[in-house]
Amino acid sequence: MSTFATVIGLVAAACTTAANFPQLKKAWTTGQTDDISLKTLLLFACGLGLWVVYGVLQKDIIIILANGVSLALLAGLLYLKLVQTPS
Repeated sequence: MSTFATVIGLVAAACTTAANFPQLKKAWTTGQTDDISLKTLLLFACGLGLWVVYGVLQKDIIIILANGVSLALLAGLLYLKLVQTPS
C-alpha cells in the first residue's frame, strides 16, 4: 500500500471512529437513549463487525483497528440503550 493511501485510510478511520464519541458521551452523561434507534445500532454493529472480518481477510491493520474501536464504542452505546430504564 502506498504511503498516500495509508494516510487516507488513517484519516478516514479517525473520522468514522470519532463520529461515535458525541452520541456515546451524550447517552453516558444524560442517561437518555430514547432518540436512538436500536435497529440502526444493531445494523451498524453488523456492518462494523463485517468490516473487521474483511480487514482480517485482507490483512489490513488499519481497517481492523478502526472498525474494532468503532465497534467497541458502539457496544458501549448499545449497552446504555439496552439497560436504560423507561422514563
